[in-house]
Amino acid sequence: MQNIAQTTYKPENGLVAWMKGNKALLTLLALMVLLPFIIALLDGQSAGDVLANNPGNAKFFQGLLIEVFILAIFALSYDLVLGITGILSFGHAMFFAAGAYFTGIAFKSLQWGIGQTLLGLVVVALVQALLFGLVLWRVQGITFALVTLGIAAVFQIIVMSSEMQGWTGADVGLQGVIVPAVLNTNSERLRLYLLALFALFFIYLIYRRFVDSPTGRVCVAVRENEGRARMLGYNAWQFKMVVLLVSSLTAVFAGFLHTVHQPIVSPNVAGLGWTVAALLIILIGGVGTLTGAIVGAAVFRLLDYFLDRYFGNSADFLLGVVYILIVLFLPYGIVGTWRLRRLEIEQGRQRLLALLRLK
Repeated sequence: MQNIAQTTYKPENGLVAWMKGNKALLTLLALMVLLPFIIALLDGQSAGDVLANNPGNAKFFQGLLIEVFILAIFALSYDLVLGITGILSFGHAMFFAAGAYFTGIAFKSLQWGIGQTLLGLVVVALVQALLFGLVLWRVQGITFALVTLGIAAVFQIIVMSSEMQGWTGADVGLQGVIVPAVLNTNSERLRLYLLALFALFFIYLIYRRFVDSPTGRVCVAVRENEGRARMLGYNAWQFKMVVLLVSSLTAVFAGFLHTVHQPIVSPNVAGLGWTVAALLIILIGGVGTLTGAIVGAAVFRLLDYFLDRYFGNSADFLLGVVYILIVLFLPYGIVGTWRLRRLEIEQGRQRLLALLRLK
């Protein structure tokens, strides 16, 4: 009797399947890890110069990209609040500023290490989220936005007051912060670059998983129609509190990286301008897309640098023109518009290939 060979199906490993589904993301991550070495080779330096943190274009662009990563983390925190959950807040810069100031005070005045500072930042994030949550319990919409703007303004007044001179530096800002040697941006630029890069990578993955989770889907439902979400039995305030907490934790960590990289904390980081910057970043990239926060941060910072470098005093005017063009021709942001037009682009590509085959 002939034996019939039976093939057994082996399920694919979860990690392998995830890696296959995220090839583009992992490829980009690998490219960003290698980028300093590529820049060094193009500049006539060796990989050893990068590892030794020697001066050069590689070190300079590492510093510039660290700023991009910090802005992207901050913008992600705002996109979760505004883009995913629909909470309009004009005081979001306070989350970032509190993290930056607390880090500077912990390092300079309290002589804390990195571990103690990070634990303290968790407490700071909890307090801020609860403060905004108490306001959110009573007011919503534009009223909530104005109240949060007032809270952030009070925070800025406090850090700029003469009574806080010894702690925050008042209107001059917190200066002379001594960062632990392990994260010193001058002597350990590559390490800080990799830390900021992988922090952004993992925060993005956590946010993406959060949005795809049942809690995240309810948050999207609250954004679309809060009344209907309540009618279905969901406590909208509780879900908003979760979002505020996650966003606050992320923003204070961005503030931590900001102080580590630039050990001078200006009172401007607590102003409305930083919230507007986060809003502009997610508008450029695409509100509610998460990926758009990263793309928008890169466009925002790199465009500002290159226009200022090559056009000097005309940079601000050109920057404004570019933003207007983006709003006019990419109304849903770069990533948002791409997602909407992707099907049309694919159909056009298929028609073009078909025409080429006929010829």
